[in-house]
Amino acid sequence: MTFPAPLPADTDGPCTAIVTGSDSGIGRAVAVALACGGLDVAITYHSDAGGAEDTAAEARAQGVTAVVQRLDLTDLPGAADVIDDLAGKLGGVDVLVNCAGTGSREPVLEMGYATWRQVLDVDLDGVFLCAQRTARHMIAAGHGRRIITITSVHEHVPRGALLRGESRCRCPHAGAGSGAREARHHGQLRRAGRDLHANDRANRRRPARAGPARYPARPHRRRA
Repeated sequence: MTFPAPLPADTDGPCTAIVTGSDSGIGRAVAVALACGGLDVAITYHSDAGGAEDTAAEARAQGVTAVVQRLDLTDLPGAADVIDDLAGKLGGVDVLVNCAGTGSREPVLEMGYATWRQVLDVDLDGVFLCAQRTARHMIAAGHGRRIITITSVHEHVPRGALLRGESRCRCPHAGAGSGAREARHHGQLRRAGRDLHANDRANRRRPARAGPARYPARPHRRRA
C-alpha cells in the first residue's frame, strides 16, 4: 500500500469509472457524461439488462470502453464481488458512483421487516460494501479519485403518494417521515397537537412566579 495517495494535480486524470444502477435515470446520465469526458465505464443493472446495454451503446459511441454486469445488492455481502470483477475488466477503478437504489410503496404501518431490510440492504449496506471494495482498489493502485453516492430527492421531498400514507423510502429518514404522516392521517398526531396547543395557551395565561434568580450574578471586582 502507498500512503498518502497522490493528489489529483500530481497524477494523470481519471480513466475508469463504475456507475451502479446505470441502466436508467440518473445513473444512465452519469455514465454517459463520464464517457463523454473520456472515461471507460462499467455499467451495472439489477433487472433491466436491455437498459444497461442501451447505456453501454451510448457510452461506446463516445469512443470509450463500456462493460456491463448485473449487480444484485440484496445478495450481500457477495454482491460486492462485482466491483472486483469490473475493476479487473477496466484495468482499475478511478471513480465509483453509487446510483443503485430501491424503495417500497407499502404503507409504513403495514410494512414487513423483510421489506424494510431489503431497502436498507440495497440503499445502505450495499453502498458501503461497494465503496469499501473500490477504496481498496484505489489504495492498492497508489491513487484515489472519487467515490460518490447519490441519494433520492424523495429523502427530502416526498412523492405525492406519501401524503396518502405510502412510503417510497430510499433511506431511513424518509421511512420515519412516512410513518409520521400516516399517524397524522389516522388522527393520532392531530389529537396530540390540540392537547399541546391547549396547554401552551394555559401556560401563557398563568402569571409568572416571582422568586430569586436561579444563577445569581457574580459581584463585580475592581482591579487594583
